[in-house]
Amino acid sequence: MPVLRGINSNSIDLIYLDPPFNKGKAFHAPIGTSAEGASFHDIWSPDEVKDEWHNQINDRFPELYKYLDAVGEIGSKSAKYYLIYMAVRLIEMKRVLKDAGSLYLHCDPTASHYLKLLLDTIFGHKNFRNEVVWSHQGSWIQPEKRYPRRHDTLFYYGKSDEFTFNKLFNDDREEQVNFKRWRKYISTDGIIYGKNMPSHDKRFSTYLKAFQKEYGRDPRDDDPVLEITGSRIGTVQYIKVVDPKSEESVSYPTQKPLELLERIIKTSSSPDNLVLDPFCGCATTCIAAEKLDRQWIGIDVSEKAYDLVKVRLKREVPPDLFRGEPVFRKDRPVRTDVDYKKTPTKEDKKYLYGDQNGYCAACQTKFEIQHLEIDHIVPRSQGGGHERENLQLLCSNCNRRKGNRPMEYLMARLKVA
Repeated sequence: MPVLRGINSNSIDLIYLDPPFNKGKAFHAPIGTSAEGASFHDIWSPDEVKDEWHNQINDRFPELYKYLDAVGEIGSKSAKYYLIYMAVRLIEMKRVLKDAGSLYLHCDPTASHYLKLLLDTIFGHKNFRNEVVWSHQGSWIQPEKRYPRRHDTLFYYGKSDEFTFNKLFNDDREEQVNFKRWRKYISTDGIIYGKNMPSHDKRFSTYLKAFQKEYGRDPRDDDPVLEITGSRIGTVQYIKVVDPKSEESVSYPTQKPLELLERIIKTSSSPDNLVLDPFCGCATTCIAAEKLDRQWIGIDVSEKAYDLVKVRLKREVPPDLFRGEPVFRKDRPVRTDVDYKKTPTKEDKKYLYGDQNGYCAACQTKFEIQHLEIDHIVPRSQGGGHERENLQLLCSNCNRRKGNRPMEYLMARLKVA
């Protein structure tokens, strides 16, 4: 969270995240592999979430707050804690994503139905683009009384109606009807040019008329009239899982294939765009972005991710595409789009007073406006800015208790008292 909070708003072109799936178990890389030492716990309890996060959700997304409480009642407490953890991160991801940016969230049936509602609430259901299915052979374990699981799900969202989307095609051009029909008219680059078009063919007249309508003339000899492509890559994509014997494999517990990330990056970004993976793990997103001439940021709780990205950059990225050693940081970045010296205004206080109905955000005691003080929910020392969504009103007693510490510290103190 501190790293996400330190990234400027509207600065990221594409976000791909492959977070924990709430599977209720721990994952460890095998001893003796390049990923040895990498591990994460996908087990959720109150220890994994902070009171501050739930309070922030309640203040900014009251409907989402109710949804999370309902999950705890009809689902499980573990699911609720997991979704709180994910919600505060997705809220920050929406903030850092450009208006023309895209987000892909990778998940499986363990939590996909919960996460879809989470995304609809934060990004808006109108910004849902596709449910992409990564079809794969999966595990060879054959369950007795259910189907073997053979796919993962990716939820694809935008932030506005303007976003990058580049069509991708399968390598099956020669299997298409148009290729078989006009094989002798197609050049080696897969294009039918004006000098060699089957203008006598009634089927071709549709494409010829489309050219004439667009350009207001007949095609010249060197004009491309029709490009013969393979079939469009759609929402179900079959890509093999990473072969443990391949060079690509680092034996990371949840490693995803490079081809999958390359497709996502090609589709939803352009060269030199900035790609973010906030759960970068074995660095597959970083490697794919490097190979495709994109800038990238990878975030992970384990320093092993940095070791893996260094190894994989040298091993898998051609020298002419390698930008050099990645920068490794353990400190929290500081936003440059926020004026940290600016102070909240009287108008901010009036707005907050009305928004909170005169109650202290911590002890929930009602006061006159002059007895409430403006406080930063996320302290400025941890990347919090002066934007109104990071401001609240506290009574003087609560504000002194909190100091420059995060909100969960104050809430814990109030519970003890």
